[in-house]
Formats: sequence, C-alpha cells, structure tokens
Amino acid sequence: MKLSAYTDLKPGPLDADFLNLLIFDIVGDMRSVSLPRGHVSEATFTDGIGFDASNYGFAKVDQSDMVAVPDCDSAWLEERDGFRIVHVICDALTADREPFDQYPRAVAARTAAYIQEQGIADAAQMLVELELYVFDALEYSTGLDHATYSVGSAEGLGEGYNKQQRFAPLKGYHKLPPEDRFFDYRNNAVRLMEDAGIAVKYHHHEVGASQLEIELDLMDLMRAADSTAIAKWILRSIAEEMGFKVTFMAKPLYKKPGSGMHVHQYLEKDGESLFPGDGLHGLSKKGLSYTAGLLEHSLSGSLLAFTNPSTNSFRRLVPGYEAPISATFAKGSRTAAVRIPGYLKADQVRVEYRTGDASANTHYMLAAMVLAGVDGILRDADPVALGFNSPEAMHEKVFPLNLRSVLKGLEADNEWLKPAFPDKLLEVWAERKREEADYVYNAPTPQEYELYF
Repeated sequence: MKLSAYTDLKPGPLDADFLNLLIFDIVGDMRSVSLPRGHVSEATFTDGIGFDASNYGFAKVDQSDMVAVPDCDSAWLEERDGFRIVHVICDALTADREPFDQYPRAVAARTAAYIQEQGIADAAQMLVELELYVFDALEYSTGLDHATYSVGSAEGLGEGYNKQQRFAPLKGYHKLPPEDRFFDYRNNAVRLMEDAGIAVKYHHHEVGASQLEIELDLMDLMRAADSTAIAKWILRSIAEEMGFKVTFMAKPLYKKPGSGMHVHQYLEKDGESLFPGDGLHGLSKKGLSYTAGLLEHSLSGSLLAFTNPSTNSFRRLVPGYEAPISATFAKGSRTAAVRIPGYLKADQVRVEYRTGDASANTHYMLAAMVLAGVDGILRDADPVALGFNSPEAMHEKVFPLNLRSVLKGLEADNEWLKPAFPDKLLEVWAERKREEADYVYNAPTPQEYELYF
C-alpha cells in the first residue's frame, strides 16, 4: 500500500486506473463506488453518480435517490497491487440537485458558514487526538443464547500472550520498543497519512497495554473532519496488512483505560485566534463564553448525543478514570471536560474538549462543538458565573451518563443546533441511537450471569 497527495484531479479524463468515490454514511464511516478510467469523464465531476441513501442510514427507500459529486480538492492517490487508484471525497445532492442537508459534510459546511454569517469568526481550527486499541487476536459472538468476546495482545493481554515480556498495568504511557510492540505499526500509518496530505503532530503509546495515540495537527473544521475519517481508514488498512485488529471503541476492556477523541479548538478571525486574553486561564471573553457553551450543552446531554453517541461511550465515562464526567474547566487538568493546555504560550491559548470519543460521526461532532461554543458567545455566557470552575462542580454538575438520558437531553435542548442540523437529521439520529440503546441495554451480560445466575 502506497499513498501520495494528488493535486491534479480535475473534470475530465483520469490519469489512473480507477476513480474511487468516497461517500459518508450517517455514522461517519466511508463507503465507496469505483469507476474504471474509461468511464470517467467531465460529466462524472459535474453530474456525479447516483446512490441509494437508504442504505447509508439517511433516507427512506421511497425517497432514497441521491447524487454523489466529487470534491476535487480532497483527492489522494493509492498504489495497490499494481493499480493506481485516485480516492476522492464526495458531497451529496438530492435528486433535485440540492445539497442534501443531513449529509455530514453539508452539516460541517453550514456550521463554517454560520460563524461567518454571525460575524464571529472566519473559521474554526480543530486538532483531533485519535486514541485506539490494537490487538493481535480478536473473537466476539452474540446470539439469543450466548454473548462472548476475547482479545489477545503481545503486550500481555489474553490467553497465550501472558507469557510475553510485558509492562505493568497502566504503565504503557510513552513506552519505547521493545515494550512498545506497535511502534512500527504507528510509523507506517503516520507515514501514509503524511503522504496523503494529512498533517500529523506526533504519535505515541498510550497508558494501557495495546493502547495507542495519533495526534493530528490543527486544521479547519471541514479538513479536520475529512482527515480524521481518512486517518481511521489508514489505521485499519495498515492493521489488516500487518495482521492486527484495530478498534476505536471508547471502552473495549474492563478496568483498562478508555479511548477518547480529544479535540483542541479555537475560533480565528483575520488569521488570529480569538481565544487568548486577560481573563481566567489566559482566555479572552469570547474564549470563556465558548467554553461555557460547550459545558452547558454537555450538561444538558445534547452535545454528548454527538460527541459520545454509543452505549459503549458511557462505559468510559465512569468515576475513577481520567475521562471527564462533569461540566468543569481548568488549566492543565486532564480530569476537566474542558482543559486549557498549560504548556502553550499566551498567544497560543486554546481549549481542549476531552469528553468525546471516536464512536462519533466526526463531521457531526466537530460541527456540534463549534455550534455549542458559538451559542455561548452569542449569549455572552460566563462559565465562572455558571460555577463550572468551582470545587463543587466535579460532584454537582455531572453529565447524563447513559445514552438514553443523553437523547432525552437532545430532545429538550436542540435550538442551538438548528443553524446546521436539520430537524429531520435530529429525528433520524435519535431514533437510530434509541434502537442501539434498546439492543444493548435490554440484553443480559456475562457479568449479570456471574452475579445473579
């Protein structure tokens, strides 16, 4: 597998074997349709190709005809098994050639336009941290009569691996090889990300055995969301080549660290950040109000419906671990939902939202965070007056900590999402997530058999 940036894509004949059109589904995964070179023409880029959106989770079968139109600025080249494949991310249109308002990129685009229309900022800059687990072995199975899973890792997890040399539990942070057995895996993945045009800040081993982190660099909202999706695809692809199994689940292992998707962010106007200032923790008034918006809508549960949209998200959000469960903000504290990094210079101050995880649709997640923060700015919200930095906040301002409660919060608190999230999307999203909650919460677990059988 070899990737490279591809800046020459334009309407017309293709200088490659295949054009692979990438389309996002409702949960944020990429799907694809591949066109051979002989079928690629200028019309491919202007007219697009039709697809069935009902299979993507968006539309009903009788209203499912959509059109995928390539965004030439998002292309990269893959060389695989003797083929040259140009991958390109698509936007989605309705059959009437209107932008499909539920599509993840459409939501992100409307969010970016909204902050400009309000005169608040020119762009939102986002830095995404991807945490993941990589295993050497994986088995899972469910049915009416059974439920089981097991994993194995050369770092000392699972049957058959416990004789390997290994480090103590929760001592994996920044380990070197040979204890870090996934160094080459990360190197290979990061090299491909950079080759594909994705800026990476660094990578390292995380706290848990088999837990890793790739930190991307700052990008605007749309590019950050697109790049995160591509990075996840690269991480899965390299794992497949090397015989590993990758998961971005928030909590794949009991009593082991969970995996978050922390997002550093700030608003920018005329090329300058709006967040540095002389307020608390070096934040400006806008930076503080943005923080208040993030925390208010997290406390109601509505933001968590998009940043933590799985039942497994709330296996991670439990007391006693690093994952934040309360509406708090602080400088340098990794237990706060919003952390102001302590190592930055005064003119580089930004906020880091630490509650979310990678089960999210990244376009929806980043857009929702920006809208929550902007809502705080528009209301001139004050996080100090709201008590988000008080010692009591850790215990008194606890988030809803299950998916059903979060979805109730979304029903009650969603006006702030309306500039970018259509009502139909909120309805479809909530319905889908309730079905997931019913599936998981209604099933007995092996732990319940252990306790109660």
